[in-house]
Amino acid sequence: MLIDTHCHLDMLDLAPHNNDINSVIDAAYQKGVRQLLTISVDLNKMDTVLGFTQREGVYASCGVHPLQNKGLVTDEVLLRQHAADPKVVAIGETGLDYFYEASTEAREAQKISFMHHLKAAGDLGLPVIVHTRNAKEDTLSLIKQYGNRESAGVLHCFTEDYDMAKAALDENYLISISGIVTFKTAQDLKETVRKLPLESLIIETDSPYLAPVPYRGRKNEPQYVSEVAQYVADLKGIRYEALLEATAQNFHRVFSKTTPQNQLQLGSR
Repeated sequence: MLIDTHCHLDMLDLAPHNNDINSVIDAAYQKGVRQLLTISVDLNKMDTVLGFTQREGVYASCGVHPLQNKGLVTDEVLLRQHAADPKVVAIGETGLDYFYEASTEAREAQKISFMHHLKAAGDLGLPVIVHTRNAKEDTLSLIKQYGNRESAGVLHCFTEDYDMAKAALDENYLISISGIVTFKTAQDLKETVRKLPLESLIIETDSPYLAPVPYRGRKNEPQYVSEVAQYVADLKGIRYEALLEATAQNFHRVFSKTTPQNQLQLGSR
């Protein structure tokens, strides 16, 4: 099963698809995608995010991106309310981004928000979808301090070093690989993917961002996760089908509210 484990359906460019989100999803289906996880970055937009889950094979998360400065989480009430929806299978996207945020005050607010996401997820037995950039030590420290190793989570769109990946694996986390791995500049990431055990990996688009080669420079879409899968399979020296089987098993193991039986159907509304 080919799964786009991280996309933002509410942010996609629908113009090439006659402004119809179902056309985007059908295009993904035709490339072999059978499940999508659409990611929340702003709790004020959860109604829109949850609306996509009316279609079979589409799941959602609930959370606030660390760069969503005006909406960072200061308690767990709304997170827990949204997580009660049966199609919400994870908490996040949350985490720390020190690349774009340098002030001490803003970084502290990110850490508080991340802490609340981790605590809510741990109590509810849900995985956490973690965004981390230039914040290796603090990210790992908070995961170890407030996370639940049993429900764990994923470091999404991974671009950090092998040592960070290994530390996350020790906490039972998955490592999610995006189209960045296809970029010529991503030599260190390619080597990290070669080193990581297959049972630690899942794949994603992070669409509409980071379209893989040969679509780099365009708006990304869930259908392009097939390019990421093929590239990772080649790096690992395994068959495409073996990569799909392993990453799907990894996804369903950690995102335990999902089931392989709940799949996209062409033209379903």
